[in-house]
Amino acid sequence: MQSRIVQLEEGKENGIPIVRSGQYKGFPSKLLLLLGFFLAFSVTVFIISVSTIKFSGIQSVVTTVTSSFVPCREDEPNSLSKWIQPPAALMHNMSDEELLWRASFWPRRKEYPFRRVPKIAFMFLTKGPLPLAMLWERFLKGHKGLYSVYLHPHPSFTAKFPASSVFHRRQIPSQVAEWGRMSMCDAEKRLLANALLDISNEWFVLVSESCIPLFNFTTIYSYLSRSKHSFMGAFDDPGPFGRGRYNGNMEPEVPLSKWRKGSQWFEVNRDLAATIVKDTLYYPKFKEFCRPACYVDEHYFPTMLTIEKPTVLANRSLTWVDWSRGGPHPATFGRSDITEKFFERIFDGRNCSYNGGNTSMCYLFARKFAPSTLEPLLHIAPKVLGF
Repeated sequence: MQSRIVQLEEGKENGIPIVRSGQYKGFPSKLLLLLGFFLAFSVTVFIISVSTIKFSGIQSVVTTVTSSFVPCREDEPNSLSKWIQPPAALMHNMSDEELLWRASFWPRRKEYPFRRVPKIAFMFLTKGPLPLAMLWERFLKGHKGLYSVYLHPHPSFTAKFPASSVFHRRQIPSQVAEWGRMSMCDAEKRLLANALLDISNEWFVLVSESCIPLFNFTTIYSYLSRSKHSFMGAFDDPGPFGRGRYNGNMEPEVPLSKWRKGSQWFEVNRDLAATIVKDTLYYPKFKEFCRPACYVDEHYFPTMLTIEKPTVLANRSLTWVDWSRGGPHPATFGRSDITEKFFERIFDGRNCSYNGGNTSMCYLFARKFAPSTLEPLLHIAPKVLGF
């Protein structure tokens, strides 16, 4: 450009007319100079514009990327809430394998970096309706934040409770549970796994629709929170209904010397609940080699925990039942049974171990109570049960 201008200027000074191939005369020198400045200015503006666009474009991208991460940075102080908040809804699409895998995560450190109020998880393993729900409602009233409720009914049943009920939307995804078969243990593990998803649940109590509490909530909470042990029957029965059910194919994982029997109605702490949920070693053995007349729900958990955590078991259940009438199932109580004298029989005349000492308070729950017992139970509860 400059060369061209110089040539034009030199041609003018020498008086030599410059003629193009198109045979046109040269422009006046001032016009050419003006045109040169305009072209130079245009090029300069173009270069500056391109540079500005590139720079501002990069800045825009950086700004956009940075701003997209700002919410994450703002949430970082509260990111722990994902782990410490209980699930908003109990119904989910996880398979049992996915659920057990997820629930098997638990802290290795005893200290919690937040204020944790430990809760009791009441896990109802039911056939369907809860005929004694009103009694449990009264028992739990006024203690919100100290308990959780989980329902595992037959999968064809959908619980319908009002929004004010402690049972409202507390049903978990369920499957058929058959008495004496591994599907019963699967249901219990399913309840434990769902309850473990709430980090505040510390004690896990398995009850049925025919169970009732024998004391008020404060008494039961204190009893469980102060106990050094978990409550599950795990005794060695040398007879045909104990060792007689053992199958030698369960060795070496399950030796005969560790074979135990106990009631399926248990209370375990968080550590034992996680131990049950994570098990993949003993489960296949029991599923394959403990089938009726080996009733797996009486042997799987007691045997497994005797092998894994024997020192933390109290070796007794907290749920009272009456086997005095004989047969494969305990006695069922009806309306006429609900008297003060009946409960005196439950409370008195027994001693058991508690934290290394003796206590007469051996049971916190009782079963089996028919639906007809609800009205007399509600009537007698304030005086006899304390709520």
